[in-house]
Amino acid sequence: MILPIVSSMQEQVQDFFIKQWGSSQMVVSSGTYDCAKLEGFVYMKSNQIHGLVTYVIRDEEVEIISLDSLIENSGIGSHLLHAIEEIGMQHRARQLIVITTNDNLRALGFYQRRGYRLERIIHDAVTRARKLKSTIPQVGYDKIPLLDEILLTKKLKE
Repeated sequence: MILPIVSSMQEQVQDFFIKQWGSSQMVVSSGTYDCAKLEGFVYMKSNQIHGLVTYVIRDEEVEIISLDSLIENSGIGSHLLHAIEEIGMQHRARQLIVITTNDNLRALGFYQRRGYRLERIIHDAVTRARKLKSTIPQVGYDKIPLLDEILLTKKLKE
């Protein structure tokens, strides 16, 4: 079941981020965020979080800050993404944006299959982020050096 994050869930959301990422702090080229304090949605099953998405709304766009699913290929990520698209349309946003890292090939495929387009490469963004969050590893998925961010966008229907 997809539910909006409410204040009574904050401790559970914080625990989810710590378990998944070691911290709820996210440093990307668009800013530094405490994901446990952002708006978002959770996918709950048996009173446990199995997926979570957070976002920020800026002018005419919605930026997805984090998207996690504990069970891949189960539809959780797609359902959470759909909830964000609904928020974007309610706020009359023109587009959705998401930033991922150059090593995250699964995320790149996931978003592109759902209509997101590669917009630009932000060279050395992870290198700069590492100065603010030293726990970001040097090497990511599939032993790919973790250096750049990739911005993807999806236009919303007007």
